[in-house]
Amino acid sequence: MEHKAKSIRPFIGAKNFERSRSFYRDLGFREVVLFHNMSLFQTDALGFYLQDAYVKDWINNTMLFLEVDDVNRHWHELQKLNLTEKYKEVKLTAIRNNDWGSEYFLHDPSGILWHFGEFNK
Repeated sequence: MEHKAKSIRPFIGAKNFERSRSFYRDLGFREVVLFHNMSLFQTDALGFYLQDAYVKDWINNTMLFLEVDDVNRHWHELQKLNLTEKYKEVKLTAIRNNDWGSEYFLHDPSGILWHFGEFNK
């Protein structure tokens, strides 16, 4: 089976939709408002849908991995955004080196866990 896929866009929820929209814009994603309760957030050709929907078990079990070209550069740029000061519920965990590569973790305002990582070359 040949998919000829152009993108994959997960749907994520938000405990406070407006706060999450602001967070993702601050994080550098471009927002395209689709409906009053759903937006598409993009970076380059990648994207995800943010919904004004909160189901605790769903949110607490959602993880996304975004591969970046240089995890150290990305980490330093992220720290300059001061997201943990602007959004008190946001958590940030320093870079970890693994046998497959390096990554760091960021919990969004709702608790969704983002992995930002770089694979070994």
